[in-house]
Amino acid sequence: MGAQTTGDTRRFTAGQLILLVFLPFAAGYFLSYLFRTVNAVIAADLQSDIGLSASELGLLTAAYFLSFALFQLPLGLLLDRFGPRRVEAALLLVAAVGAAVFAVGADLASLGVGRALIGLGVSACLMASFKAFTAWFPAERLPLVNGCLLACGGLGAMAATSPVEYLLGWTDWRMVFIGLAAACGATAVAVWTVVPETPGRGGESMQEQLAGLRQVLTSPYFWRLAPLSLLMQGGSLAVQGLWAGPWMRDVAGMERQGVADTLLLIALAMAIGFAVWGVISERLARLGVRPFQIVVVGGALFLLFKFLLVLQPANGVVPLWMAFGFFATSGTLVYAMISQAFPLALTGRATTALNLAVFVGAFMLQWIMGFVIEVRELPDGLGYAPEGYGVAFGMLLVLQVIAFVWFLLPIRHEEEDA
Repeated sequence: MGAQTTGDTRRFTAGQLILLVFLPFAAGYFLSYLFRTVNAVIAADLQSDIGLSASELGLLTAAYFLSFALFQLPLGLLLDRFGPRRVEAALLLVAAVGAAVFAVGADLASLGVGRALIGLGVSACLMASFKAFTAWFPAERLPLVNGCLLACGGLGAMAATSPVEYLLGWTDWRMVFIGLAAACGATAVAVWTVVPETPGRGGESMQEQLAGLRQVLTSPYFWRLAPLSLLMQGGSLAVQGLWAGPWMRDVAGMERQGVADTLLLIALAMAIGFAVWGVISERLARLGVRPFQIVVVGGALFLLFKFLLVLQPANGVVPLWMAFGFFATSGTLVYAMISQAFPLALTGRATTALNLAVFVGAFMLQWIMGFVIEVRELPDGLGYAPEGYGVAFGMLLVLQVIAFVWFLLPIRHEEEDA
């Protein structure tokens, strides 16, 4: 393994690369993250309008993660063969269809189909961006560029909170999804018409592509990162994308607007975190500090604040959740680690394989947490007992600690050989 070389960036200035490459993909990732987290705000509407239980709500919301995850390995092959521009533009049209189906859904099955199509449709938004950025931007700028992209995802998460709650004051969640369907279609057109063709596309037979995928999946370095991504990043998505909202309602006793406002602050902390960790990584790299070391520090602090949330404190809940959001973003630096560890021709397969772990974790954990939480309902039947949240969050924390310890061992990390 070795660090890849990027495409010929001399055709464009830095400003042109931002306009032609960064912004179209950033728009797609903005929508991807908005879809990922919007159910935390509309959860009460879905439960009242459709009559969903906690486990059904968890399954519905997690359907996004399941379809997203199942498509990651085929996505890697497609990205390396056809390029990020073509793949993302086509899939965003699928997301538009999914949003429209969700908007007219009348039961768990139809909503689940819509949610799954959305997950499939936005499954390329992050990985296609990383593939394009690896080709067009200098390698030393990737942590910063990736961090800025992830910050745009944080903005999408922010848009899914108080702004959506505001829209629900004069329309309903169905019309919100009609608007999102239109936004996906417009973004697909922008990606197709604006983004230049990525260099280094195609040229491999299917047998060669599968051999490259096997090279990724048999790499010890990959398996050092995968459990961390599955449990820490996947677990963070499961919580922030759904269960944070009900936790604030049932454990902290917040009203609906308070929940939306707190989710907005979490998303703001995430957006800041994505950008800050990218800047930190770039600056410290000049001093010889590796991304692995930064992930260790950020991961340890994330686990600390997650532990404090498991204790369900009576005071300081909002700052704790903001710290949770901020430090959770440090784990995304593993994408820069994995993309630098393989040749350019394999980066699509390497990053999507790692992303598969993230979204398999998000799907399983979000659904399972619903089963644990719903064991005991509140007397009024409008929520769930704090004890269920304590058990669900505590079980997740134990698994995340185990994954973090695995990431730390052995002391001589494989990154040194990458």
